[in-house]
Amino acid sequence: MAARTDNIPNNFRELRSDYTAANESRFRRRRTGVDAAGTGADYHYRDESKYFKMMEYARDMDRNDAVVGQLIDRAVTNMVQGGFKLDTNTGDKKLDEELWARWQEWATDADQCDLSGELNFYEMEQLVPRQQLVDGDIVVLPVRDGPLQLVEAHRIRTPRSTKQNVVHGVLLDDHRKRLQYWVTKEDVSLQRSVAKVSDVTPYHVRDTAGHRQVFHVYNPKRVSMTRGVTALAPVFDLCGMFEDINFAKVVQQQIVSCFAIFRQFAEGSMSPIQPQQGARESETLRDGSTRTLEGIRPGMQIIGAPGETLTGFSPAVPNPEFFDHVKLMLTLIGVNLGLPLILVTMDASQTNFSGWRGSMDQAKLGFRRNQACLCSRFHDPVYKFKVQQWIAEDSALKTASNNKKIDIFGHKWNFPTWPYIEPEKDARARAFRVRTGLTSPRRAAAEDGDDNDTIVGETIHDNARAIIRAKKQSAKINAQFDDDQPVHWRDVLSLPLPEGITLALSEAAPPEPEPVAPPAGKGVKRAS
Repeated sequence: MAARTDNIPNNFRELRSDYTAANESRFRRRRTGVDAAGTGADYHYRDESKYFKMMEYARDMDRNDAVVGQLIDRAVTNMVQGGFKLDTNTGDKKLDEELWARWQEWATDADQCDLSGELNFYEMEQLVPRQQLVDGDIVVLPVRDGPLQLVEAHRIRTPRSTKQNVVHGVLLDDHRKRLQYWVTKEDVSLQRSVAKVSDVTPYHVRDTAGHRQVFHVYNPKRVSMTRGVTALAPVFDLCGMFEDINFAKVVQQQIVSCFAIFRQFAEGSMSPIQPQQGARESETLRDGSTRTLEGIRPGMQIIGAPGETLTGFSPAVPNPEFFDHVKLMLTLIGVNLGLPLILVTMDASQTNFSGWRGSMDQAKLGFRRNQACLCSRFHDPVYKFKVQQWIAEDSALKTASNNKKIDIFGHKWNFPTWPYIEPEKDARARAFRVRTGLTSPRRAAAEDGDDNDTIVGETIHDNARAIIRAKKQSAKINAQFDDDQPVHWRDVLSLPLPEGITLALSEAAPPEPEPVAPPAGKGVKRAS
């Protein structure tokens, strides 16, 4: 018989339906910035001074900490590697080649690419995601003449006098659409506030045709997020404690190594005067008394008072538990940058091959996501900006852009991939997928960050050059030796063949035709 529930008080039903997470508990850390009414993402960095101070903290850790800067470099290196490769796809082969050549000429020349003339595009490609991880975001301004200007995050500021809807230098409309970015005219110190709107230069996000002309590279964690936040924000305290622990262990090791001799005297005997071993300073205690602190040095002697027993202490420094704790801290720091422990330490001795491969496969998921984000916010807008500029300068390109059969902006970026962990197995798997039609050669090449047209063209060119040289050499050999054993060009050149296909030596010369038997009854007696 089912129990009746119509007599259960309503407040008990409501209590049972509550989420435990919404109730206070003595086991839960008290969190600040939590509003019961709900807040947008911009609310949590509403104080501009604290926002930029957080950015400066991250920059300091990047500069001075032993681990953080190297982990940032490793995350960027795995994401960008040798660079993204442009694959133009307008629908016209000659136009594709021309746009690709124009891009290569511009991207490899720092004077054309960077307003300051210092960085080419591929160097910017490394620097932009790095500053996005450390600072939270970075703004790229395309200049009308063609180069790019990189604007660091602290220069996007809000003047105190404005009453417009501006979030840390970004002017928004009522639908949160970005209208302008306000950049300080000079590299203003964070200690100095920007008082007037005239102290900043506004840059419209889009031109009159609707094309973007301000490229904001950041990683939005929420829909209502206007500016980016440093990737180190969740591990600020952890990074600081990690450095403090390492420093304490180094000092402990020095102290343990310094005490060399303990001298002990019987009670009543005259002990020698304690010589000064290091710099001395006095410290005043709470009760008004003072004590002398003396520095230590290797080889010093500690002389005890008469009758005092001194015992040497030589602990294991660092102790065994220290290494496990360090691994835990490095793991937590690395995870926030998408790096497993094997990449953080660049040491796979604590795992096997399957562990290495599994960790790398998970890390690659994050790297690919970051690659796609960087491409959509940096690579794609920059390429479209350059095509717009070339169209404005070249009448032939302008005519081509009006052709409905041509997509003048058509292109894609082939992302870099990672080297094979098991080269033979992975290469065979790729060849099998192409051979059985599970993927196309073009897609298989794109998975490795290559362009199939380039590979095919280079292969044909290299093979043709090798065959020509082989034919010439075989002709020379045959002219020198006039016998019944001619040399085929394949005898002097071994070209790679598809798997499962072998070339017989009999193909060096065409086979002689077999004699054909005459019909029965015409001079040939059949066997009985």
